[in-house]
Amino acid sequence: MNFQKKKLFPVNPGVPLTPMIDVVFLLLCFFVTSQIFSQWETEIDIALPTAATGGMPQRLPGEVIINVMADGATVVNGQMLDDAQLRTMMDRLVELFPGQPVLLRADKATAYEHVVRVLDTCRQADIWNISFATLAPGS
Repeated sequence: MNFQKKKLFPVNPGVPLTPMIDVVFLLLCFFVTSQIFSQWETEIDIALPTAATGGMPQRLPGEVIINVMADGATVVNGQMLDDAQLRTMMDRLVELFPGQPVLLRADKATAYEHVVRVLDTCRQADIWNISFATLAPGS
């Protein structure tokens, strides 16, 4: 009589590749998607002014980019917003995320009054963490 049990699985099955491929594919999808979202705001046609200390700042997590076009139109996330819509968005932003960073990108041909109008809207909504986008000379 043979009392030894037959082994159903080999002793060393090796590395399971299917879960590893799934994880790598999901990471790839995440990084490609996040890269596309980070490029959308910089693709808007805005000629930034230059400054001696200008440069590409590191993006902060969750930073909102407000684009002020040369004609004074305000664009956020690819949508044109009037002053009331911008204020509503800023109020919701402060309500959900106090201290939320905002990046203001204004065209160098934009009249100063349009930039001040957007700054005033941010201040009314109690947004204080505002930075301005500029280019380094020769960029």
